[in-house]
Amino acid sequence: MDKPAKTDLQLHPIIMKRWSPRSFTPQMVEKEKLQRIFDASRWAPSSSNEQPWRFIIGMKGDPTWDKIMETLVEFNQIWAKLAPVLGITVGKTLSAKRNRPNKVFQYDVGQSIAYATFQATEEGLYMHQMGGFDNKKAAEVFNVPQGFEVLTAFALGYKGQPHVLKEESFQSMERSERERIGLNEMVFTGQFGERPDWID
Repeated sequence: MDKPAKTDLQLHPIIMKRWSPRSFTPQMVEKEKLQRIFDASRWAPSSSNEQPWRFIIGMKGDPTWDKIMETLVEFNQIWAKLAPVLGITVGKTLSAKRNRPNKVFQYDVGQSIAYATFQATEEGLYMHQMGGFDNKKAAEVFNVPQGFEVLTAFALGYKGQPHVLKEESFQSMERSERERIGLNEMVFTGQFGERPDWID
């Protein structure tokens, strides 16, 4: 899918260009771009500035990449094998400042990876985030300590052409339009389900 998503509103081009492909080229991601992508993640907001996000990154050809690949469900392994970079997100579950569970650590990690995703898009790269993997296995193989939780996985790289994917179903996904629910289905006022008057 080379066309940006469609909307009647004027949004930032990076938001409209962001996409989650399954086809990647073999080109390795430059070290400087990786540094900027994860530096961007540092600047996400977090509750009490706890910054609970951590990332484990593997480059294709190294043991870390192989270990992450082994944790993915078969459906994701089929296409993620093309990605030059694989990673997992880890969240710190305890508040260092309050010495008690951080109820919003997952939310904060999500914001951080979103920042990384937009910076990746700015760099001409694409990130595909995944929930289809064995987070318990990932925690074991990477010796993630107590007080941290493995949350998601992701693939990162330069977008390839749909035909690189041998499966027709995957090729079809690459060519499909992005779809989103309308504002009137997600933004409410007064009570749940009641649309604000500023939404057409």
